[in-house]
Amino acid sequence: MTSGTPDGADELSGDVKASGSTAAAATPDAGSASTSVGASAEASTGAVDGPSAGASPGGPRRRPPTVTTGTARPEGGGRAAPGDAPAPARQWPLLTVLGLAGLGLLVVGTDVVPQAFRIGTILVGVALLVGAVMRRVLPSVGMLAVRSRFTDMITYGVMGGLIVLLALMVQPRPWLRIPFLEDVLHLTVT
Repeated sequence: MTSGTPDGADELSGDVKASGSTAAAATPDAGSASTSVGASAEASTGAVDGPSAGASPGGPRRRPPTVTTGTARPEGGGRAAPGDAPAPARQWPLLTVLGLAGLGLLVVGTDVVPQAFRIGTILVGVALLVGAVMRRVLPSVGMLAVRSRFTDMITYGVMGGLIVLLALMVQPRPWLRIPFLEDVLHLTVT
């Protein structure tokens, strides 16, 4: 077989058409395992039709996988409890954050106290802040780990802080007054 010539390309495509994987046995390069997979896949789909098919200078191209198999878990995304513990115990950091946020939504929904909206919203913000703290101090937080440790801490912390800040400033009778923010609001509204 002569590589790099049109005659060699004809031989290669003829071998693939005839047997489906003999082209891999005829090529002595180090990537012969991937070549045989690519060649047999092309032969089975009918993609090899002419002299130029599969005769690129570096050999047949490897097709990308259709299913991702090697996704890495986020840093600290392992179990938060031993593997023999029941599933809820292994995910206690996530359940803590969800429980606090659910309690806040329950307070808002039931309107049990005069300032229920403000208190419930503060609980939702505090839940996110607790998530940020847990993401920082615990070595493994289970499904609470979504991205890198730094990104999760910043995301949970900023969102939680903004929710608490807005809950403290909500009208009527805000618990926190920040004069320059009131001025910005009046300038944008009027």
